Amino acid sequence: MQEQATAFREESDALYAILEPLADADWQRNTQFNGWTVNDVIAHLHSGNHSAELSLRDGPAYNRMKAERKKMGDEQGLSNLAMTHLWLNGISHRALLRQWRDTCIAVADAFAIADPRKRVPWAGRDMSARSSISARLMETWSHGQEIYDLLGKERVNTDHIRNIATLGVNTFGWTFANRGLPVPPLRPRVRLVSPSGANWEWDAEPKDNNPNLIEGSAAEFCQVVAQTRNIADTQLQVSGDTATQWMAIAQCFAGPPRTPPPPGARFMRRV
Repeated sequence: MQEQATAFREESDALYAILEPLADADWQRNTQFNGWTVNDVIAHLHSGNHSAELSLRDGPAYNRMKAERKKMGDEQGLSNLAMTHLWLNGISHRALLRQWRDTCIAVADAFAIADPRKRVPWAGRDMSARSSISARLMETWSHGQEIYDLLGKERVNTDHIRNIATLGVNTFGWTFANRGLPVPPLRPRVRLVSPSGANWEWDAEPKDNNPNLIEGSAAEFCQVVAQTRNIADTQLQVSGDTATQWMAIAQCFAGPPRTPPPPGARFMRRV
């Protein structure tokens, strides 16, 4: 699992590099994601990283924490974000940045030496440790996008986003089932060009008589399945009814169904 842990660490390092110079006022700027501030985004990522490390180290303790937070949220009518800030007890801005950074390192180190097949509890059903650290990579990459967009920073992707693309492909059926929709019998073929220029392919069987195909940039495919861009705002080529339906609702992250951003709603600001 060293590769996934290293990818998570590198993605966190890249995000830290654009956060570290920010003034306090920048942490209160609103992103294009639900109006969250930079502070909200890092609080959310820090909470998720802390939870993932705890679930790996002590599953029962994680389950107790999850139950306590759910009870408190239900009793007080708090959103998940509000619960996160309550848990942080006022920690924000650069103090939050330091805590997030330290936890990123601890998470990467812990998962790098863990058994990738170990089952760990999570918000929904249990998952493998490999899936857990891959999810942390995806969350860091996807929520990091709103900060890159806000600051007008061009993201430099590397081939470690293959983990996110694979997660996107593997959640094809779940995307439909999570919405109470029938799962199409045949998954579309996916053919992507990686940041390094390599060709990545996920061909569903049987290959014959399958008109559904998605082709293009791996980074743009990851943006669509992580819902940081609408499919209309990419140059991905989509063929077939099933592929078209999937790309309109794709969701590679856990939780209730979410609607992708409308066309033009998410973009990199020009500074």
